Amino acid sequence: MPMVRVRRRSRLRKYGPPLLLALIVLILLYIVSASLGLHRIASQYLTVGALSQMQEGAARPSDPLRLGYRGDPQTAFGLPFETVAIQTELGPAEAWLVPEPFRPAAPEPHLAAIYVHGIDGAREDGYRYLPLLQEAGLPLLLVSYRNDDNAPATEDERYGFGLTEWRDLEAAVLTLRDRGYGEVMVIADSMGGAILGQFMSRSPEAARVSSIALDSPALEFRAILEHLARNMGLPLPGMVAGTTQALLWFTHPANLREANVTGRFAGFYGPMFVAHGQQDRVVPVWTSQTLIDLRAASDTGVLTVPHLTGADHLQSHAEDPAAYDAAFREFLGLTRLP
Repeated sequence: MPMVRVRRRSRLRKYGPPLLLALIVLILLYIVSASLGLHRIASQYLTVGALSQMQEGAARPSDPLRLGYRGDPQTAFGLPFETVAIQTELGPAEAWLVPEPFRPAAPEPHLAAIYVHGIDGAREDGYRYLPLLQEAGLPLLLVSYRNDDNAPATEDERYGFGLTEWRDLEAAVLTLRDRGYGEVMVIADSMGGAILGQFMSRSPEAARVSSIALDSPALEFRAILEHLARNMGLPLPGMVAGTTQALLWFTHPANLREANVTGRFAGFYGPMFVAHGQQDRVVPVWTSQTLIDLRAASDTGVLTVPHLTGADHLQSHAEDPAAYDAAFREFLGLTRLP
């Protein structure tokens, strides 16, 4: 027996280090290969028009409350609206302003809502909020931002995940300020949440935001990469996501390591609505749950209305419109309305 043990130890000393080195090399090769594949997918998401091409030919819904509907507010709801040119640093971006309903002897309005869509979305995607805002007596500005069809294009034709687009939101807030609206409620979907988060972190106009509504918000770019890696069934998704983010540092014009806005939203003092679906294949629901938990643990008295569902990305309203509307009305009840 002692001789057998000696031989085993000898073999381990002889073959162990080369086998360990080979294993490390294989793991590194896998991480690089998987990261290159995830990098290609992430680059598609961040390239203007790439998702539209993949969805080309899909039928548009006729219901304006469904995502994908296209048509102005008059066509969709019979509501009057004004086409507004938001003067961004790149040029004018078109927006639709749906005024508050006329009410005799109503006080001068001080609050207006702004809707910010996500990647490959459009201002019409905010229609599911429009009837509720009209009911509450609030005007709604449905904005476009850089690289939208109705806004200036960037030379790189890339989405900045909020790191560049926030300036266009700032221009929209200033447009409303010039029209007499001192406060704004911002409603943001998906990457619109990233845009709003960067605006809240960087703009001197952030104090004008008195309430926030988020649906499937893209709060952390790294978390989205890891979520996509898990959905692809890739082993070591965290390491793959980290390497992919490093690769994007060389290939993407914006520093996506700065695309993390959870902390900024957690510290927001006003009312907040957060909707997200457990089956979201694009943005992990745990990021919204973390935000909700951080706000609940705060001792500042912040008010949050969570609406967590079993839906896919941005489908919580479609899953149960009545429940979604009830939660949003609860949020509106916490807001300083006209």
